[in-house]
Amino acid sequence: MSRQGARADEDDGKVRLDKWLWAARFFKTRQLAHEAIELGRVLVGGDRVKASRVAREGDELVVRIGQLEYRVTVLSLSTQRKGAKDVGLLYSEGDASRQAREEKQETLKAERASFPHGDGKPSKKGRRDIAAFKQRMRD
Repeated sequence: MSRQGARADEDDGKVRLDKWLWAARFFKTRQLAHEAIELGRVLVGGDRVKASRVAREGDELVVRIGQLEYRVTVLSLSTQRKGAKDVGLLYSEGDASRQAREEKQETLKAERASFPHGDGKPSKKGRRDIAAFKQRMRD
């Protein structure tokens, strides 16, 4: 199939799911979108699908990125990546989904803040103390 023939298919309103996820800025690359679909992190209507599945307006998607979950409805199709301000035209997210995701983000932020972080690389004295401690433990 020639390059122009491939474009004709896209103009028919058929957009691969991985390409739509990339255009809607869920993933930085189509490869990452493809891998997420293959790993079952993207569900359409509650079912696992292939990356080559055609996205359709009205599809209910569940997209898991890390520990966050997006529940969105496809509003329109696009094969071109949209700007951050324009992605709201491609999908809508319910209030319950947005609220649950924000609560999860707050929980994760609190967990990270409560985890004790070191003060960086030990000083020369600190390294000597660590070496002495390890030596005492071996004896």
